[in-house]
Amino acid sequence: MANILLTRIDNRLVHGQVGVTWVRTLGANLIIVADDLTAEDPLQQQLMAMTAKSSGVGIRFFSVSKTIDIIHKASDKQLIFLVIRNPEVAKKLLDGGVEIDKLNVGNMHFSKGKEKYSNKVYLDEQDVEDLNYLKSKNVDVYIQDVPDDKVIKY
Repeated sequence: MANILLTRIDNRLVHGQVGVTWVRTLGANLIIVADDLTAEDPLQQQLMAMTAKSSGVGIRFFSVSKTIDIIHKASDKQLIFLVIRNPEVAKKLLDGGVEIDKLNVGNMHFSKGKEKYSNKVYLDEQDVEDLNYLKSKNVDVYIQDVPDDKVIKY
């Protein structure tokens, strides 16, 4: 069983707030980015790796399917902060056997068809359906931008 401290949805994936503030608060020593696009984009990986390095943690970039295939092989010493882009990925990971007990919805930008749920979270019908599915599987889903912010239960 992988030692996943937290799974966070952030459509920016790894940036200063994720790579520094959340890592320190959680005590993570490894960030795993489970994202099909980033797994194939060396430039994005390089930019995110710089943020992780500045926090003194390791970072890995895997497709969603590879994450499902290998995360259970993680060492007990790896304190994992799992970062994903959207609720659909969380659903795929959970259905693929990845243990997600807490899901932090941190940042989902506005786009056409999305409704405001908080200052940083906009959801469309599919997002809501996926989050409701996760809740039905006993995942604690909540909205929180930074660790000091009030938790908004979804």
